[in-house]
Amino acid sequence: MAIKITMPRLSDTMTEGTVATWLKKVGDKISEGDILAEIETDKATMEFESFNEGTLLYIGIPAGETAPVDSLLAIIGKEGEDISSLISGDAAPTPTAVTPTATEPKKEEVLAPAAPTSEALPKGVIVVTMPRLSDTMTEGTVATWLKKVGDKISEGDILAEIETDKATMEFESFNQGTLLYIGIEEGSTAAVDSLLAIIGPAGTDVSAIAANHKTGGAPQTAPAKTEEKEVVSTEKTAEPVVQEPSTEGQRILASPLAKKIASDKGIQLNQVKGSGENGRIVKSDIENFTPATAAPQAATPAKTETTTTPAAKVFVPAGEVFTEEIKNSQMRKIIAKRLAESLFTAPHYNLVIEVTMDDAMKSRAIINSLPDTKVSFNDMVIKACALALKKHPKINSQWREDAIIINHHVNIGVAVAVEDGLVVPVLKFTDAMSLSQIGGNVRDLAGRAKNKKLLPTEMEGSTFTVSNLGMFGITEFNSIINQPNSAILSVGAIVEKPVVKNGEIVVGNTMMLSLACDHRTIDGATGAQFLQTLKQYIENPITMLA
Repeated sequence: MAIKITMPRLSDTMTEGTVATWLKKVGDKISEGDILAEIETDKATMEFESFNEGTLLYIGIPAGETAPVDSLLAIIGKEGEDISSLISGDAAPTPTAVTPTATEPKKEEVLAPAAPTSEALPKGVIVVTMPRLSDTMTEGTVATWLKKVGDKISEGDILAEIETDKATMEFESFNQGTLLYIGIEEGSTAAVDSLLAIIGPAGTDVSAIAANHKTGGAPQTAPAKTEEKEVVSTEKTAEPVVQEPSTEGQRILASPLAKKIASDKGIQLNQVKGSGENGRIVKSDIENFTPATAAPQAATPAKTETTTTPAAKVFVPAGEVFTEEIKNSQMRKIIAKRLAESLFTAPHYNLVIEVTMDDAMKSRAIINSLPDTKVSFNDMVIKACALALKKHPKINSQWREDAIIINHHVNIGVAVAVEDGLVVPVLKFTDAMSLSQIGGNVRDLAGRAKNKKLLPTEMEGSTFTVSNLGMFGITEFNSIINQPNSAILSVGAIVEKPVVKNGEIVVGNTMMLSLACDHRTIDGATGAQFLQTLKQYIENPITMLA
């Protein structure tokens, strides 16, 4: 029986999608895990894989066309099967492309500016633009070019590392040819859709194309009449194809679903043999994988990183005024913007409570005595927060002008300090995690955050945030709410000091917790009740098992 495939919702804010490229054509045999098309959302261009098998009988949205979520995308069934009723029964079998306006130009036209003449781009020439690698990205900085003009480019090669407002991400080529032109030099910043590079046949003169993009390449308000098949957007992110270094120096191809399942099961992709196209790892490979079938890995030396000589300190003569100007990174700009918006729009107030940590310290020592187990106090606080949020869902809320949104799922963001500022990776469904799972995930996310290897999707969707400065000896502090959350918990250091127990002064260990709340959604009594529950869980860790 034929199956209707509709335009998927690939992000939480997606309302429509554009088919960037069809990787299959009508009549092709489709297997589960095959990539049908590349779909451009409001956040990224992502691969869309098939969860069915059969023959591709119909394509409802041609390449380059835009359609709402749930529009008829394709039909898969048996070869020769009659699908006329499915096509005629669809409300919008042929979606209409979004009409560009002066303030919101059509995406395809921004990515493919007109050539200096009325003719199409030379055959094989691809214009590569600055991609939008996160939902908040408006401009990007080229941190490093890994290719230079004249280099041969193969599909999958990493062209450059691009710094966004959230992370530094590898930008790979989905085309092949020769790198003919670089439009944004290392260290330079440019707006999304600016000319990044031009790829094409060796020896092609692209000077006119580059000059036109700079001087006359403003977004057009009407589609070009010339054929657009030669103009292909290469806006891609690290999301669509998961690629990790293998022990042989090759890059591993895996579908997003396969990567997610592998992450959930703790499976290393370099141990799995892919059965998809070009050795690509698909869902069935992960589901059928067992550690016993993993190929033995040869011992390889650890990857060495190029060491750089620390910059010498600037000499400042005594008695002279000296200043230094440091250019704001994209991350720094966004941090400034977001925190200022949060502080000036949300009425903050803070609630502080002192927690006795003696039993928590004993419990942690017992837990960490188990083999291959490492749990920190921060992990225990995160777990306690997740359970307390389930009991006090009003803390787990968001403010909107017309309503308060209560989240009954718990996604805790963990603030991580990095060289350029602060990022907040998110633990999805934290309440369902064990302490050891929380610890492992936090270490993984924090490590990749410091190496600027987090994906944008790993920093989205938090409902509550935890910020811990205890490791720096800070005993108490107040944080600014990470909107759209309604609250953030600030965790201080554990301090040994005299405390009163049963009417006697004894030596004890305490920790200060400060809860910053948005008064629009959380009243003082509600925040106080949450802190009381949180205190109970932390002071008596065994209650987290109830």
